[in-house]
This record gives sequence, C-alpha cells and structure tokens, in this order.
Amino acid sequence: MKPTDLLILFTCCLFTAVITVAGTRLFLAPAAAPPEMAATDLINPRIEDLRLRTFASSAPTDFITAAESVTRAVVFIRCFGQRTSRLEPNAEITTTGSGVIIDGSGLIATNNHVIEGAQRIRVLLDDKREFDAEIIGVDAATDLALLRIRPNGQLPSLVFGNSDSLRVGEWVLAVGNPFSLNSTVTAGIVSAKGRSIDVLEAADRIESFIQSDAAVNPGNSGGALVNTNGELVGINTAILTNSGRHEGFAFAIPGNLASRVLNDLQRYGEVKRARLGVYIQAVNDAQAKRLGLPAAAGVLITNLTPNGAALRAGLEVGDVMTALNGIAISSAPEMQEQLSRYRPGQKIRISYIRNGRKRSATALLRDKENRAKALVSHQEDDLLHQLGFEVRALTPPEQKLYPNGGVFVMSIFRNRAIEATNMNVGFVITAVNNKPVTSLKEFLQLISTEGELLFKGKYEGYEGNYFYRVE
Repeated sequence: MKPTDLLILFTCCLFTAVITVAGTRLFLAPAAAPPEMAATDLINPRIEDLRLRTFASSAPTDFITAAESVTRAVVFIRCFGQRTSRLEPNAEITTTGSGVIIDGSGLIATNNHVIEGAQRIRVLLDDKREFDAEIIGVDAATDLALLRIRPNGQLPSLVFGNSDSLRVGEWVLAVGNPFSLNSTVTAGIVSAKGRSIDVLEAADRIESFIQSDAAVNPGNSGGALVNTNGELVGINTAILTNSGRHEGFAFAIPGNLASRVLNDLQRYGEVKRARLGVYIQAVNDAQAKRLGLPAAAGVLITNLTPNGAALRAGLEVGDVMTALNGIAISSAPEMQEQLSRYRPGQKIRISYIRNGRKRSATALLRDKENRAKALVSHQEDDLLHQLGFEVRALTPPEQKLYPNGGVFVMSIFRNRAIEATNMNVGFVITAVNNKPVTSLKEFLQLISTEGELLFKGKYEGYEGNYFYRVE
C-alpha cells in the first residue's frame, strides 16, 4: 500500500472515531445531567434549571417500589349495621371496603358510601392489627369520608401527589381489598380525566373523576389510586359495569380535590364549600357558532343566583365562562372541581366571553347561605391564597430528610406572586428572610409579619439550596 493511501486511510479512521465520540456524548448523555452551577446562587431559577421532570412518575415503569410502599398504607374496612324489613326486623348486615392512611397518627380516607349507615367500623391494617374507627366527617357531594383510629405509634401513610399533572396514558396503580382480598394491587393507565357519570346522589355533587382501566371490583371503594412514584393521586370510588364486575372502566376522585375536602373535614368536620351562584351547561357546536365562540369550549351560564357572587361580579345569563384563575374549563365537572378548591370569602378571577369578546371579572365567593363575610377559615389561609400557594407540615419520612424542619409546598395557583417566582410543587421551605422555619405555625407567623419575602429551601434529590423572592 502506498504511503499516501495509508495516510488517507488513517485520516478517515481518525475522523470516524471523533464523530463517534461526539455523537455518543451528544445523544447518550444522561437527560438529567445538570450544567455546572452554584445552587446557592440560584434565585428564582427556572424550572428547567432544576431539571425537574413534570411527570416524574411516568418513567421508568417500575411498579415494585410503589406497590411495596403503598400496600402498607391501605387498610381493610368492615362496617356493621342493621337493616329493617318486614321479613327480617333488625337484621344485622356487614359491608366491606378499603381506606387509605393519609396521616401516620391514624387519619384514614375512604368513601362515604363505604361507611354510610354504619353503627360500628372496624379497620384492619396490613400488619393484621385491628382498631375501632370513629367518623371525623363525611361529604356526600364528593363521596368522601374521614376516619380516625388511635394506634400506638406512627403508621405508614401516603402523601398526596399532584393529580393535575396526570396525563392520559400514564400508568397508575389501584390498591385495595376487592372481595375481601387484602392489599391487592392492579395496574392500568389513565383513560380520561374530568369524567361525570351521575353516580352521586347529592344535589351539589362534584363529579370530575379520573378514569382508568386498572382492575377495580367491589371492595376496592375507598382504596388508593397512585402513580408509579407511590404518590396518592386519587381515591377509587366507582365502576361502570353491566355484570357487577370489572369491565375496564374505573373512576377515582382526583387527589387534589380529595386533599382539599379531607383537610376541611379534619379541621371543621364539614367542607367549607364556595358558591359562585351560577347554573351552567356545556357548550355544543351549534351554541358556539351562535355565540361567536372560536370553539365549543367553556360553560354557558343559563341562570344566576339572586345577589350571588357571579351576579355581583357583573356576569350575565348567556356569558360563557372559559377559565377560573387562569385554568381553562371546558365542562361543568371541570368547573366544579376547580371551584371546589376555594373557600367562601376568597376571590377568583373569571375569564368569560360575551358577544364574542373576551372579558374578565373578579368574584368574591360565598357559601350556601350566600354569605361571604368572615367565611375565610383563618387569616393565614387568606394570606396563603393571596400569595398563591398551599403548604403543609412535613411527614415523618420528610422530617428525616429535613431534620431542621420546614414546610412542603403542595400546590401553586396560576397568575399569583408565587408562580411568578418559578417555584415548583415539592419545594421544602426551610427559611423565610434567613429566619429558620421549624414548623407550619412558625412559617405562617413569619409570612404574616414580614414585608418582602425571600424563601430558602430544597428539592428532594437536588443538591444545595434554592431561593425564591416575592416582591
């Protein structure tokens, strides 16, 4: 071989090697590999700077870890009562269902229809211990109930995930006790969101179910719907079936709605439900064309409550509401679910269309007696709402990760001060204006007395501190 041919061959090989190495670095590098940055210098970082995956639960599809953590927090519920009839006066009946431990001290979420009419409720834990349960509160409008047992020591519990982040096609697990088979785990995908199936009987029912094809059967009611990260994103409630058994249609109360309702039941024994004072219906294609709408979306106002929140805000019959606080609504169930996250006395911004023109208004929400005065539960709740987020105390596992204390950011509202900082759900606030946060009570005191706020904290799985300034 000539020297020139050898040189050409060597050059080609070298060029090929360089291209291969470069391609490997470009295409096979880990997706989460962060750029070098000083975490302590990050003030109001963008979400992409935190390298947070919006739907972290979706990948990888590994059910083992989630199943192991969830089954310990799902309980078997047996209810004892009596049924009176001419043939069997005072006949004893027993019904069964499932429940989810949402607080290690013994708070259990389940369905209202599971415990309705019960004279005695027994709870069987995954470790075979049994307890009598007391009813803290029930809400027929969402078919939720909150029970309490009194164990010795802390119990394994589940943390609510963000059900709004669920996407159609995402894997979920259903955990419950079908046919009295304890701790049964089934898997499926999210089939749809915002489903209304007219299964609840309450006049003010809120049906905006997560539909999945996970196998759910009698006895699963009140059990957990979780993502593959083991976070509670729904409470299994109903099935659609002709046979009485699973046929691929299971429905769960969204976790964000359940969390709000259960929190009220714990604090007040009832739900402080806000009323907008509107009668609505979905918009069809013919109505959209007649009203000059760009698409058949939103909800049409067909009537207004006299002196209600919507009427006071200037809305009229024939207006089409398209969003609440910046979150789009395309059906009555979606609007009911969004409205259920607020309390009487809080304000929301309504986006609507009138005569083909986009408009907005601010409404002061009222209660079922059409009152708004002094109905915000606590002053700190109002302050959190004004800032635009919800927080909770740390769970026992989180306290081990953050031994110095802090509060966990549960949700962030659209178009509010907190959202403008780029803070993300899952942030643990450990200090306010360099003053340490050791408890939820201390956090609320700090934000009520400080002016400009600088939040310091951490994200689980990410090194260093992050800072968010509210001006």
